[in-house]
Amino acid sequence: MKIFVTGAKGMLGSDVMKELHKRGHECIGSDLGASAPYIGLDITDREAVRKTIIGLRPDAVIHCAAWTAVDMAEDADNADMVRAVNAEGTQNIADACRETDCRMLYLSTDYVFGGMGKEPWKPDCRDFNPLNVYGRTKLEGELAVSGTLEKYFIVRTAWVFGLDGSNFIRTMINVGKTHDEVRVVNDQIGTPTYTSDLARLLADMCGTEKYGYYHATNEGGYISWYDLCCEAYRQYGLTTRVIPVSTEEYGLSKAARPLNSRLDKSKLTENGFMPLPPWQDAVGRYLREAKL
Repeated sequence: MKIFVTGAKGMLGSDVMKELHKRGHECIGSDLGASAPYIGLDITDREAVRKTIIGLRPDAVIHCAAWTAVDMAEDADNADMVRAVNAEGTQNIADACRETDCRMLYLSTDYVFGGMGKEPWKPDCRDFNPLNVYGRTKLEGELAVSGTLEKYFIVRTAWVFGLDGSNFIRTMINVGKTHDEVRVVNDQIGTPTYTSDLARLLADMCGTEKYGYYHATNEGGYISWYDLCCEAYRQYGLTTRVIPVSTEEYGLSKAARPLNSRLDKSKLTENGFMPLPPWQDAVGRYLREAKL
């Protein structure tokens, strides 16, 4: 298969590229301002997107490019650019996919939901109520894809960590090395996702026609950020004291965060896709591979 990957130099995109190469696919990656072997592409430039995808004629597009700086998205000066990237840029990709009749896989987020209650969100739930600019613009991206295409996958994930770029585990390990104690939120509940594992699933999906909405995180049960920090410290061998605090007590964040990030992933196995490994195992592999 020929697969075009946007955001190919990002945390998830880089692992998607590695996975596709490993499987022998012809994969072409793009990113903003990238140089060879990547294609430099600004997804907010409608004509550039059209020209690129029509020129490549891929079998599938995996759209990883996004504005993911959640707190910075709340700044008024950034609002137009966040929407241009997450919503309008996604519409540009979807329009080009429709013109070339290729399938599209769009990465979305648990942040499209309001994050209330304790029941896991189902993939086909339409009870949207995003709490922040990032969530609202990612939802607009979802609607652009589903309203434009028939051959699409929309995959929502949460609490992503990977080798390329900053993430919660890397940050907390670094803080734990220099502090006797840390405060970590314990009332936001979800499941982490290792980009290496998610990339495998996305590659699997692109080889099928089992279109629709899916949720994908690692297995192993629902936890809090506090639980994740404690497990990362245990596996790494840090004795730093971890103090659980509520989101309200922690403060600091500009963007509101959902308390309920539980995602129901049962649709994956129902459609024959292999679930991601347990998050505890993923944390261990990440710590070894990242060599923190």
